[in-house]
Amino acid sequence: MGTTSTLNSVLSALGGSTGIDVTSAVNAILYADRAPERAWQAQQTTFSNETSALNQLQTESSNLSNDLSTLQDPTGVLTSAVATSTNSSLLTASAVPGTPSSGHLITINKLAVTGSWYSAAQTSSSSTLTDGTSFQITVGSGSAATIMVAPGNDTLDELAASINSQSLGVTANVVSDSSGARLSLVADNSGSAADFTVSNDSSVSFTRANTGTDASIKVDGVPITSASNTVTGALSGITLNLQGAATGTEIGLQVGPDTASISSAINSFVSDYNALITNVNSQFTYNQATNVAGTLQQDSAVQGLQSQLLEASNYLSSSGTYTTLTSLGITTNSDGTLAVNSSTLDDAIETNSTAVASFFQGTANNGFAGSLSSTLNTYTDPTEGAFTVDLQSISSENQDLTDETNTLELYLSSQQTILTAQYNAADIAIQQLPEQIKQVQALLNPNSDSSSS
Repeated sequence: MGTTSTLNSVLSALGGSTGIDVTSAVNAILYADRAPERAWQAQQTTFSNETSALNQLQTESSNLSNDLSTLQDPTGVLTSAVATSTNSSLLTASAVPGTPSSGHLITINKLAVTGSWYSAAQTSSSSTLTDGTSFQITVGSGSAATIMVAPGNDTLDELAASINSQSLGVTANVVSDSSGARLSLVADNSGSAADFTVSNDSSVSFTRANTGTDASIKVDGVPITSASNTVTGALSGITLNLQGAATGTEIGLQVGPDTASISSAINSFVSDYNALITNVNSQFTYNQATNVAGTLQQDSAVQGLQSQLLEASNYLSSSGTYTTLTSLGITTNSDGTLAVNSSTLDDAIETNSTAVASFFQGTANNGFAGSLSSTLNTYTDPTEGAFTVDLQSISSENQDLTDETNTLELYLSSQQTILTAQYNAADIAIQQLPEQIKQVQALLNPNSDSSSS
């Protein structure tokens, strides 16, 4: 009985008559063999988080660099000027960047007029006119152009197309109303030099609508004529847009720095600087509740950027009216972010916009903007920047782990085949054991049947 009990115990340990769960057994072995792979996957998750964090810093650094490029532009927003009229219904104006502050008095006695003619009304634009006739169009002091009324060119539509195809300095259109259709001729430009006449008209019957004349204005008492209602050159860097005439009425025009645009550009720089320094600081913040530190806390490049950003906020110019950010109303908070006193900044811009531009630009892009931009470039340069190098290194290490994983998976795939075959064979053998045990029991106890009776 002891031998029989032992054999039954062996059978039970090997799975009994039900055999082995081959799939579970093989998977358990493969799971153990994949221990290195799970460690690699954890490392790749870390790499993924580091890559995302670095890309975010890269983006924020690029945004700040773009702001600094705007502030560095010698003909850009820091030199922008605005021209303000005391009567915008009569006059508006614009000024190119760098235009000095100034005040002017403008009088608009007469607007420039564009010459125009129109024909007698026809029943429709396709009504046939009398063939064999003609008329001439003469623009300014140029030669007369003869327009023939003949088959194929004897309706208002056809005449308009013919005139427009000749680039005479006149544009033709057909205008229709309840009275019928008329051919309208309008000079391409306003002013007396662009005015034109229609002569020897024996069939279309043109009537002058407007005579082309020049605008007449006074700028600071100086009489000026202009073929256009957009006057350039009368005041250096300033374009006058004549909207209406009022003889003897003086309109004030004040030119000065575009405070709103300049302030907006500087505030944009501050906003993007704060976004970057806040993100950088967060990499070194330890969350005691979750026991988690910043993703890039060990990254030396990020440590260096934090130091240089804080150093940049203390920039000191060697010359100029404004030598620090603080002098412009931009102060540094305890966490390294910047704060703007809008009143102080706007006053600096209005009082001396040239000095504000000088602080950021220096004499040859060597001011504050150039200095910080150069610093950021050491991190964002697409070939040698510290962030670029970090990202390339992480990508390389991540690829190495991917290759290791692929190699291990190839090995485990073959192992799975081998182990499955081995366990299947063992399973078959185990399932045959009960019968074999009976045979052994019969050999060991040949008289078991007789004794039991």
